[in-house]
Amino acid sequence: MAEHCKISAAIVAGSQEKSCVLKIDRYSRAKALLKNGEGLTSAPFSVGGHDWTIEYYPNGYPKDCTDFISLYLALQSAGAEDVNAKYTLSVLGKNGELLPSYSRTPNAIRTFSRGITSWGYHEFIKKADLEALAHLRDDCLTLRCDITVIHAQETSVPPSDLHRHLGDLLKNKDAADVTFQVGGQPLSAHRCVLAARSSVFKAELFGAMQESSAASPIEICDMEADVFKSLLHFIYTDSVPPEFDVVMAGHLLVAADRYNIGRLKLICEEKLCSHIDSDMVATSLALAEQHGFRRLKDACFQFLTSPSNFEAMTASDGYEHLKSSCPYVLRELIARIIPTEFKSAKDIIMTI
Repeated sequence: MAEHCKISAAIVAGSQEKSCVLKIDRYSRAKALLKNGEGLTSAPFSVGGHDWTIEYYPNGYPKDCTDFISLYLALQSAGAEDVNAKYTLSVLGKNGELLPSYSRTPNAIRTFSRGITSWGYHEFIKKADLEALAHLRDDCLTLRCDITVIHAQETSVPPSDLHRHLGDLLKNKDAADVTFQVGGQPLSAHRCVLAARSSVFKAELFGAMQESSAASPIEICDMEADVFKSLLHFIYTDSVPPEFDVVMAGHLLVAADRYNIGRLKLICEEKLCSHIDSDMVATSLALAEQHGFRRLKDACFQFLTSPSNFEAMTASDGYEHLKSSCPYVLRELIARIIPTEFKSAKDIIMTI
């Protein structure tokens, strides 16, 4: 069955370190033909003097992973002993962009040997999430493997821990020189760090508010204290906090937009796009429309093209808010759902 589907691999660059872009042609056919535990293997590619392949299981491996795609990096060099490597396995979007939410890196260097020839992820990505996000282009799934071979004589430079030191600075409030009052709570920070990470904070803290902010706390309205704490956590560590869920992503998306923190906006929008359901879609659509988040709006529209999803949305808690705050987006949605042959009906709806 595997002859009907294939993995094509292309090396991007490097010698000891390389990126390999892999394309799973006919994703849907591979999923239909291959059972759980059956996979495809890419053509070998060479990195650091060794041959490697990617093993792709469209219906998971082992047996308890049928809802997931499993993905593994495998050493193919015969007789190789204890090959140390760092690697990252990622999903690429329709336009070849890296999707941070679907990029997996082990927390330690892996050793490939005769006993353990492959490393990877049983639950690399949930099939339903991948298909709901419409990341497939012409039924082709594009993946990327970044691999660095670590030779024994090399000294491995530890990863940067700047985020940890800055996180400790925020936690311990050492030399904090600005205080915010959020939801009745005082929160201390460092104006230089905030200014370096946000053009809005820079304008506020080193502009007209400089003198007043030094004398008294800055009142932050229309934001909960835990959301502002999470915003500060990202500013100092460049990572979202452990309690980052879909609800927090919605609040943080607004906060990131308010303070012009681009990377956080992308992370939050990606989180919301990957967790659209009938309970949350009305709230997410209102958020997208009110703040101009086009990608989130398109994802909501795509979800609501299903009549059953649309009907479930109208029974959700967020529907009344969407109807009262953004009636025009509902008209746009309905006009988009109506088949193109009813153009006159679309024109009438858009004028109501």
